[in-house]
Amino acid sequence: MTVRRTILKSAIAAASLAVFGLTAAAAEELDTLKEKGVIRISMSGAYPPFNFVNDENKVVGFDPAVGTEIAKRMGLEAEIVTTAWDGIIGGLLANKYDAIVGSMTITAERDEVVDFVGPYYSDKRAIFTKPGSDITSLADLDGKKVGLTLGETHEDWARAKGYSINTYKGLPELLLELENGRVDAIVNDSIAAILAMTAKGQEFAMFDDPDTKPFGAGIAIREGNPELAAAMQAALDSMMEDGTYLALAEKWIGADIR
Repeated sequence: MTVRRTILKSAIAAASLAVFGLTAAAAEELDTLKEKGVIRISMSGAYPPFNFVNDENKVVGFDPAVGTEIAKRMGLEAEIVTTAWDGIIGGLLANKYDAIVGSMTITAERDEVVDFVGPYYSDKRAIFTKPGSDITSLADLDGKKVGLTLGETHEDWARAKGYSINTYKGLPELLLELENGRVDAIVNDSIAAILAMTAKGQEFAMFDDPDTKPFGAGIAIREGNPELAAAMQAALDSMMEDGTYLALAEKWIGADIR
């Protein structure tokens, strides 16, 4: 059993007692949020330029910008919450926050535990090494040390491949480990890694995973809240239609990533 599947199963077990008896109340979650006037949105805060903590100790980036705009269009204020990625779904199920807008890949496994709004952008898996590395294909990763973020879908993928891996809390640590030679390669969503390394002037070589199709990043909410899902989807759709989404994407990412 993979670490990621273990985490999800633990999250389900932790939430199972709360789920029973809350089915009727779940449909009223949108009304509850409107009464409070605030929606708590979670992310790792360690995934630049999508979400990160700036010099003023504020969480900024594409994800909080999208989440805040969605909240605004729903008549709500957004409260940004950061938490470790490997426990982020468990925190959602435990009602520590109301949604995850943190570049979470939509997968069938996750969809068994949460509901998704979106996707709100698309990306693909890529492998990064230092320039001049002898690692130029997936076959070259055998016997090498591979760095990944703990709890990401890439971790399950690497474990299934049988690679020797080290796991870290977020992208900044991955880049530092690669730069210092403590790992031979890192695996990450391509856009975030390219932009982060370019921003810090870190040289790299890259190749795609040819066996994996591009994937969508979605907004995770607790299951059984169709009204909340519909309201968030409507807000996202209107952002994309009126140009707001594109403006945010160009500001933080430099391109349209739909």
